[in-house]
Amino acid sequence: MKQIYLDYNATTPVAPSVFEALEPYLKKHFGNPSSSHVLGRAAAEAIEDARMHVSAILAVDREEIVFTAGGTDSNNLAIKGALLANGNRGGHIIISNIEHPAVTEPARFLQKLGCQVSVVPCNSRGVVDPHDVQAAMQANTRLVSIMQANNEIGTIQPLRDIAEVCHRHSVLLHTDASQSTGKIRTYVDELGVDMLTIAGHKLYAPKGVGALYVREGIHLEPLLHGGDQENGMRGGTENTAYIVGLGQACKLANRCLDEASQRMNMLRDRLYQGLCEGTGHQLPVNGQGAPRLPNTLSVQMPDCAGQELLSRCSEICASTGSACHAGLSAISPTLAAIGLNQAQADATLRLSVGWYTSEEDIDYSASVLVGAWESLNV
Repeated sequence: MKQIYLDYNATTPVAPSVFEALEPYLKKHFGNPSSSHVLGRAAAEAIEDARMHVSAILAVDREEIVFTAGGTDSNNLAIKGALLANGNRGGHIIISNIEHPAVTEPARFLQKLGCQVSVVPCNSRGVVDPHDVQAAMQANTRLVSIMQANNEIGTIQPLRDIAEVCHRHSVLLHTDASQSTGKIRTYVDELGVDMLTIAGHKLYAPKGVGALYVREGIHLEPLLHGGDQENGMRGGTENTAYIVGLGQACKLANRCLDEASQRMNMLRDRLYQGLCEGTGHQLPVNGQGAPRLPNTLSVQMPDCAGQELLSRCSEICASTGSACHAGLSAISPTLAAIGLNQAQADATLRLSVGWYTSEEDIDYSASVLVGAWESLNV
């Protein structure tokens, strides 16, 4: 049976050239990067080459890149590390109500240690207002963490304006750019952020590798205490092969960013048009009217439950929302935050395209999804 993958926001396949780049470091160049012999030096040099490629996609200095085990690891290091730095265990943090659990859960953990947490709302389009961030500021605020782009509905946040608010108060700004890196531009100086998270498996690299940009001069308390790897911010022998893979993935994405973004935008809109024409409805799009990721379509299918619809489309790999909330009957925090009721949330599909999606895939998927919708509405 033909399989069409429309769940690129959940994870991406490893790009062929990424696998080719990392494979030798699983077999031949297996040395410990901290060793001084030839195999160790080869691994250390490969890591620094990868650091250069990751820094290039953010337009930062390579010394500001810390390799981690993924997006969750990076978010935890940024949030906990900032609030626990210099022996402090108090302070105030601001997050939004559409953050990924990899941000909300570290914030909740810090609450148990005595930190205060404020949650600012988004509007009905899924966009955070910088004025709400300003209003939430306190004398002891130490960190704001707002994602660059939402993983469910794709809305892009006004980080530059939020950064201006933060820096007026001498407060650090962290952004989870797991969904946005490689899809839209993530130049740090344009965004104004102090820390930025990358997740490898959202970027055609393997699962289990990521990076955190940390602006020079920022001190973080490490989560993993051990050796002095990664400038003392993350102890433990580096995962050379996967770091090499992440570097290659960033190199690929940086090389074709504008072209890939335009192509994904075209495919997303073509899919939406096919669904509208097939159902005879102008379908509601969650986040419509706001800047959105070019690959993400969160759409409400009329008179049906999205999960039941997908169960009739075994050849379509897609989801109703975030993979982190799969299987839950409650409305996801993001869909609740933009004001959807239970019926609207149940009707939502999240369809996300990627590098390997073709026009034929889009047309076939629209036909299959419409056919399943029709079977539910006979």
